[in-house]
Amino acid sequence: MLATNLRRARAERGLSLSELSRRSRIGKATLSQLESGTGNPTIETVFSLSRVLEVPISDLLDARPAGELTVVRAADMEVLSGEGVDLRPLQRIESGDAVIEVFDQRFRAGRRQESLGHVGTEHTLVQAGRLAVRVEGHEVELGPGDYVRFDASRPHTYTALDGDVHSVLLLQYRAEQRLHLTDPALGAGPCDAGRQPSADGVDSPPAQRSRRDR
Repeated sequence: MLATNLRRARAERGLSLSELSRRSRIGKATLSQLESGTGNPTIETVFSLSRVLEVPISDLLDARPAGELTVVRAADMEVLSGEGVDLRPLQRIESGDAVIEVFDQRFRAGRRQESLGHVGTEHTLVQAGRLAVRVEGHEVELGPGDYVRFDASRPHTYTALDGDVHSVLLLQYRAEQRLHLTDPALGAGPCDAGRQPSADGVDSPPAQRSRRDR
């Protein structure tokens, strides 16, 4: 689904591959492979695309509607791996004007996972292990049962302390940030209504603009 969703999101933003490559800092050849369905994206790649295109992660990865009963088996979960973490997408929940993505999140011992920032609000609940979380110079340590919430557009870092860390990640978005995947138009669509161009040329929702990398 990433290939189709990425092409659609890029077209809705009116970005060429070269421009998307420049803004996301991802090689043009890599983006071309992703859009053709032959690439194997890392967490860093997917989060960078989410940040630049201003869409939830799940709108890039999936478009399956949730049924009345949804069971996700651990063995069947697709894994997105980064420098220090493995993410397994579980579910996307939509309620009112909120979109929430649920991930199984596992940090590898002694490894650090850095993010330049992306769309949404990030919630992490530690289930096992000790986790250091740093957000723009502010650092906290979390243990089992501890929870942290912050603006995900800010640069942030996770570090597993004293062994592996198992946690649950929730990414919360405003519904207006959601990509209209069912809209057949690849040009201006419902999600473009009322958008205003930001200083660097990326269209942003009228109510909220995410902070981008400098």
